[in-house]
Parts: sequence; structure tokens; C-alpha cells
Amino acid sequence: MENTDIKIEEEAGSLKLDLIIPVYKPDIKFKHLIERLRKQKDKPDRIILLQTVEEEKDRDNRRTQLGQEYITYAMELEDSNFRIDFIEVSKKDFDHGATRAYGASLSKADLLMFMTQDAVPSDTHLISNMKAAFSDSNIAAAYARQLPREDAGIIESYTRKFNYPEVSSTKSLSDLPELGIKTYFCSNVCAAYRREVYERLGGFVKKTIFNEDMIMAAGIIKAGYSIAYTSEAKVYHSHSYTCKEQFKRNFDLAVSQADFPEVFSGIKSENEGKKMVLKTSAYLLKSGKFYLLPSLIAESGYKYMGYLAGKNYKKLPRSLIKKISMNPSYFNSK
Repeated sequence: MENTDIKIEEEAGSLKLDLIIPVYKPDIKFKHLIERLRKQKDKPDRIILLQTVEEEKDRDNRRTQLGQEYITYAMELEDSNFRIDFIEVSKKDFDHGATRAYGASLSKADLLMFMTQDAVPSDTHLISNMKAAFSDSNIAAAYARQLPREDAGIIESYTRKFNYPEVSSTKSLSDLPELGIKTYFCSNVCAAYRREVYERLGGFVKKTIFNEDMIMAAGIIKAGYSIAYTSEAKVYHSHSYTCKEQFKRNFDLAVSQADFPEVFSGIKSENEGKKMVLKTSAYLLKSGKFYLLPSLIAESGYKYMGYLAGKNYKKLPRSLIKKISMNPSYFNSK
């Protein structure tokens, strides 16, 4: 039995994996990401950087773009063992789903792995651990654990621990009654998909403001496949959002749910939010950080107000919608 397990793991390790990363005005975290990828024990067979440029005219003056020094750094690192392809995408054509789907269409690898430009591998085994998740032939997607950065606040750090625990797990359709919307949870901050299944299910939706990963995950679950949360695969990724930014982020999240009722209707996500607030409150009290409770209440209030506004965005005037969204261009064609 032990030899069989080793053979299965070896087969998973031999899978070809392409890594697709949308890039727009990157900062130092992107440089750290590329550095850590280059040091991986099991390197991606190919890295596809989808570099968003703001206007056509910028193509003749790319060196002046914010963050271009980090793009240049990545370009200069390419060698025979570390292939990086740079593909330009016009900002007017960028979409969370369509842009990633375009990147996926450029790959013929067994596994399609996606990361964001601000996610940094915590060690040299990220790719190896992501591949290992696919040793089970019924696993069609896997996502990594997100660790808080050193500069993350106490509340944000606990939120990462709540959403990304230390223990790995596998989710399938049978978990829907108990886990609810978390059954579909999958994050393209760092996630991989079995290309064969991804293509059979039609890939990422081509028009979405947010949640292209969860929409894809829902299709995977409903098709009878499973999703692996792989806690051994770890990246540093956290945010320091203001209350206003929390409002906007949750507004966009709820817009995506409103636009895809076939995926999200009948599955409440509010309950998960309430659970997180209660557990975070208990943690703050237990650890003597009770003075952070007002901040937690304020942040949670803004999140909930943003969520309610997003769920009902079709009743709001277009001018207001574009002011309270993180992605106002999404509404240009609606």
C-alpha cells in the first residue's frame, strides 16, 4: 500500500504545470514572488505573465509605467530552466474571469495554476505541494493556505487563520449541507486546476466582477469532482483595507453573487460572516485585545453594508454604483 501511495505521488509530481499571473502596476511583492518561484524545488514548466497596459499608446512607452522596473527584473531572469512569457492585455479588456481564461487558453499543461502578483511563496515547496494535491484523480482543483504578512494587523491575521486553517481538507457535493457556501470556496490568489476538467466545464466565466474562482469551483463540485484545500502549500498574502475599501470589496463580492444566481441563490454567505465575527471577538477577548473590538465592529459593519448594497445593486443609480465599486469599469457595458 505504501509503495502504491509513493507511485501515485510520483505520477502527480510528473504533471506539467503552467503558472498564470495577471500583472498590473506591480510593487516589491511581485519581485519577491518571482524570486521565490525561481528557487522552487519543482519549478513551473512555464510562467505566463498577463501584463495589463492602460492604453494602446502606452505600448510604445512601457518603461514609464508604474512598476515597470519589476517587470524588467522578471524579464531579465528568464533562462532555459525558468521560462517566462509576457503577454500584454489592454486595461479596457481586463476582466477577472476573461483575462485568466485567456491565459489558460495559452497553456497545454496538465495543471493550470493561478496566482496574484502580491502572493509570495513561503518556502521552496509551493509547486510540489500543489501538484501533490492532484494525486487523487477526482481532485479537479486545489488552493493554497494564505498566511498573513508581517505587517498584517491582529484582526486581519486572525481572519487568515479562520479562512485558511492549518489542517488540509477535501470538499465535495456531500459537504454542501454542512459547509454551505464554503463548499465552493477556492481562491485564485493561489490555486490550480486540472486542465482537462477545466476545459470540459467551459473554463472561467468571461464576464465577472469578482469570484471567478468560486464560480468555477461551484461547477467543479456540481459535476461530481472534489476540491482540495492544501495547507502544506503556503503563500504570504493579506490586506490592510480601510473601512471604505472593505465596503467596496464586499460590494463587488455581492455583485458577483447577484449576477450568478444559478451558483449562489439559496446558499447564504451571511452566516459564515457572522461566525467569523463571533470567533474573532472571542479571540480578541481571550487574548486581551478587547480594545480592538470597536475596530472589528466598524469593519464588520462596513463589510455588511457593502454586501447588502451589492446584493441590491440593480436598484441603485449607475453613477453611485461606479463610485462604490473597486471595479467601476465592469459596469460600463451593463
